[in-house]
Amino acid sequence: MPIPKGFHSPIQLTARERAYTQLQRWIIDGTLQPGEKLNDADLAEALGVSRTPVREALQLLEMQGFVEMHRGRDTRVTLIDKEDILKVYPPLAALEALAGELALPIILSEHIEQLQNINHKFARSVEEREPFRAMEFDEQFHGLIVNVAENPYVASYIETLQMHIRRLKYVLFRQPIAVAQASITEHEAIIAGFRAKDTYKVSATLKENWLRPMKELYAVIQ
Repeated sequence: MPIPKGFHSPIQLTARERAYTQLQRWIIDGTLQPGEKLNDADLAEALGVSRTPVREALQLLEMQGFVEMHRGRDTRVTLIDKEDILKVYPPLAALEALAGELALPIILSEHIEQLQNINHKFARSVEEREPFRAMEFDEQFHGLIVNVAENPYVASYIETLQMHIRRLKYVLFRQPIAVAQASITEHEAIIAGFRAKDTYKVSATLKENWLRPMKELYAVIQ
């Protein structure tokens, strides 16, 4: 089980939170491969914590669908089911479009400038081939829109779907720059839609910003 050395653990977190955050990241970026067996003792040593917080983190990851725990046998990273792509992306696209529609009447100019700034950072990460940072900035972009929408129910459903999509998104952002470039352009169109108070443009482009990756991921994942 390859564990990278020299990673920087988050600060001001409990041992369980630190273990959860790092394990989730390793699963998303492929350090821990789909189907790989996880040994809590080895993980505890690598993370510098006891086995208890690791086990608690694994239980939380199991609830979120990242690992499968077979009591009395082993714990493994869940496999990526290609057909799940067609199940999780459409509802997320619809919810993101709804969030955009809800945000449009109340979004402020400073929010729009924040979106522009985040997209610049996103574009730089794509150009510098830093897929995890690109994914984080992409989530910041969409997260800001969801926060502005001020609907906790929409936000909750989106976050649940996002957890299942993160591993898939990381696969996409590791593809050639031209693939991720489409997201940069779509983000610009979304920002333009907010500036123009164009409900259709915001909603349609947000939806396309999710449905296009769905088709591309379905094509590249074996």
